[in-house]
Amino acid sequence: MSGAALVVVLVAVFFLALYLLHRYGDLWRQQRMVLLGTLVSWYLCFLIVFVMPLDVSTTIYKKCLLDNPADPTWDAGTPSLNPTDSVPSVCEKPWSYIPDGVLPIFWRVVYWTSQVLTWLLLPFMQSYARSGAFSIVGRTKTALLENAIYYGSYLLLFISLLIYVAAHPQWRLTWTEFQTIGITAANTWGLFLLVLLLGFGLVEIPRSYWLSSLHAHSLAKAYFKVAKMASEKAAAEENLADVMEEVSVVHASVKFNHSLRKCVDTILTKCPADYQEEMGRDVERPCDEETVLPSKRGLVQLHKKVISAVQQCCQTRVQWSMLLEEVFHFEDIAKSRSSPTRLFTHSFYTMQHHGWIRRFLYTPKIEWYWECVFRQVFYRLLAVLLCFLSVAVVWSECSFFSTQPVLSLFAVFIQMAEKQRNYICIEGLCFVTVLFLCVCVYSTVFRIRVYNYYCLVPHHQTDAYSLQFSGMLFCRLTPPLCLNFLGLIHMDPAVSHQDRIHTSYTSIMGSMHLLSFISNGFYIYYPMLVLLLCFATLCNLGSRCLNLLGIHQYVTNDHLTSDLVDEGKELFRRERRKRQKAEDAGNRRWLTREHYGATGGSRANYPEIKDLQEDTMEEAKKSIVSFTWRETEPEEQHRSLLQN
Repeated sequence: MSGAALVVVLVAVFFLALYLLHRYGDLWRQQRMVLLGTLVSWYLCFLIVFVMPLDVSTTIYKKCLLDNPADPTWDAGTPSLNPTDSVPSVCEKPWSYIPDGVLPIFWRVVYWTSQVLTWLLLPFMQSYARSGAFSIVGRTKTALLENAIYYGSYLLLFISLLIYVAAHPQWRLTWTEFQTIGITAANTWGLFLLVLLLGFGLVEIPRSYWLSSLHAHSLAKAYFKVAKMASEKAAAEENLADVMEEVSVVHASVKFNHSLRKCVDTILTKCPADYQEEMGRDVERPCDEETVLPSKRGLVQLHKKVISAVQQCCQTRVQWSMLLEEVFHFEDIAKSRSSPTRLFTHSFYTMQHHGWIRRFLYTPKIEWYWECVFRQVFYRLLAVLLCFLSVAVVWSECSFFSTQPVLSLFAVFIQMAEKQRNYICIEGLCFVTVLFLCVCVYSTVFRIRVYNYYCLVPHHQTDAYSLQFSGMLFCRLTPPLCLNFLGLIHMDPAVSHQDRIHTSYTSIMGSMHLLSFISNGFYIYYPMLVLLLCFATLCNLGSRCLNLLGIHQYVTNDHLTSDLVDEGKELFRRERRKRQKAEDAGNRRWLTREHYGATGGSRANYPEIKDLQEDTMEEAKKSIVSFTWRETEPEEQHRSLLQN
């Protein structure tokens, strides 16, 4: 099993990152450079999370070998330790043991690649993807200009550091120490943002599961989201209509023999199909003589506006349909709870599960028991378990600096498992803890929405900028998160100040003796801020402040929230009536097809329709004849009178 666990993790994590990219991004339409950068950044960050437990167990095994040498003549300080030599029976090799020399190289490649991506490549690729230029050279130039200040600030900090070092000749810094300073600076920035996100997630995730078990609260919050999403959808569609009006004017003003016509055609390809057809019909409309031809820079800005408006409109429409499905599901639960047959009923046929697995295994009776009985109990038990984990994390963050006695709960559990040489328990505890921390942080990242400037939307509707922004955040947050976890379990000697063997992950971080004010100050006392942030999240201080700023948030016992809930309920009733009409029309068409057979045949194949048509034609002919006779009868009478 030597190294096999690492190979399995590498393959499994790759498919996990690919699945998430397929869920949120569009693998067939978005730029390959954007997809590749996002996939690599997500893959590297997930690797750090999944490989960290293997590093911990391997380090504990090496520590056991150093503490229990095979014979008195064995040198414990020998760097090239061969575990296959005479090893005491007390040190059992873990099933996931990774050979010496593999993890240091692995961590260097993963860490430095992720840092190059997050600080250099991804910001450039963001600007490149958002650019409205019509050529590769133009997009590259725009990206470089937009990131000039960004890269210039890095250069200024580096020059300031060189001047500071030159002013202190006693500091003879080597290249390794320069790397340590850079790593420390990146981890400090990441830890600053990490604690802010962690303080929100540690409270919000357990509370969200507990509130999800309350059906009335879930339905009211869904109505609230409907009211907000309706306004966002209307604003996005209005913005798209305004942008399309500008495109229509440019399309009519720039003739086909003009040098800028190729740029206009490129803009037209980014417009929705219905707008393209409308502009195609109006292409022969005479152009006003006073219309001013656009410039190349104006077309670039218009191209950028079209891309942004179309993407935002598609995102809001997908979010709107997903939200409606959620509200339909909540109302179906409320109706099914009072069902005497204990069968879950859906409002519409299209909402039922048509897959054969769901149809045979997840039957209406099983769905009723899950949605109406067990789901509430399961969510409450899960919320209580997550609440205990959150309390343990907050306590450990505020006390992990104490090594005598050991106050960090995670350090206590790891040391107990270490004494029993239970490597599976060690890896399981490490994985659960790191995974919970990542869920608290990453879920907050996925929930961030700043006026749709950054938003991760499923069903392939996330734009390139949001995908790359999430990759940047993951690459900046994951390394300090894992370093903070190693501090919680007292396996980071730079923080715990213990003389023990380094993990392969902490060994690439370098020695912190040059920046002791960070390792002895910021890394220890700043995480205590998570206690204050958790208290603020528990009291909904952030939501109340956002409400005061005009960004509506769901807050119970609030007048504005109640008004939005009532508005969302009325909007949802309109959507239900529309869908009911469409469902009834579809049912009538289906009954007609079932009654008269397939729709692909000729009318001669339908005897009922043929007889009905013949009867109708006979009646029409009779009516026409009678009508003609009534029209001609006065004329004949008049002619006979003249003859007499």
